[in-house]
Amino acid sequence: MQMSSHVAGAGARQVQRRFKGLFWMVRGLVFGLCLLPLARLFWLGYHDGLSANPIEFVTRSTGIWTLVFLCITLAVTPLRRLAGLSWLLRLRRMLGLFAFFYASVHLTTYVWFDQWFDVAEMLRDVIKRPFITAGFVCFLLMVPLALTSNAWSMRRLGRRWQKLHRLIYPLVLIGLLHFWWVRSGKLDFFEPTIYGLIIAALLGLRLVWRLQAQRASAARKRGAGASAADAASHAAPARTGR
Repeated sequence: MQMSSHVAGAGARQVQRRFKGLFWMVRGLVFGLCLLPLARLFWLGYHDGLSANPIEFVTRSTGIWTLVFLCITLAVTPLRRLAGLSWLLRLRRMLGLFAFFYASVHLTTYVWFDQWFDVAEMLRDVIKRPFITAGFVCFLLMVPLALTSNAWSMRRLGRRWQKLHRLIYPLVLIGLLHFWWVRSGKLDFFEPTIYGLIIAALLGLRLVWRLQAQRASAARKRGAGASAADAASHAAPARTGR
């Protein structure tokens, strides 16, 4: 019996090591794929392919990829629940950090190459153009999420970590509003509408699951209350008989 349990334990550890090695390979592949948008910009820049307005091209491209990575990050939980891919949760923080990375490149391009660190001009932009305001608010909301996307912060904050990271919900909506206002200047609403539908689906699933959980919890409480009342009603005659 001891020998068989030892063999079973060794087999389980071997499978665990293989799975861990496979996961790190997948993680490395996903990391490389996440860098492709940046590599594309460098490639286009080297080959003079950033259009007639390179600053606008880089700004728009990194802004769109920020929204894409926010959507991918939001899609992890639905994919885990619907497809049973629980290992995706271990990639979620990395995907969220890539969203922050492209948002940082997006903001840096605007602050440095577009405005040349002219604070007064940027303040005028914030006041005059609502989409700039929305963009700054979105980035500020991303900062605490990026700073706490690590194991130490998860241990330190405990339950507060999950509450803090729910900021992604208003954040992605403000990001979508930012994108909508940017495209409204050219009366081009096709892409914002597509992203809006994706975000609505991802947030809608969460709302449905939350309502289902609340109903199930309420049903359990009613069942527990009914059981307690039934037990009390059966106990009362027994006490009276004594």
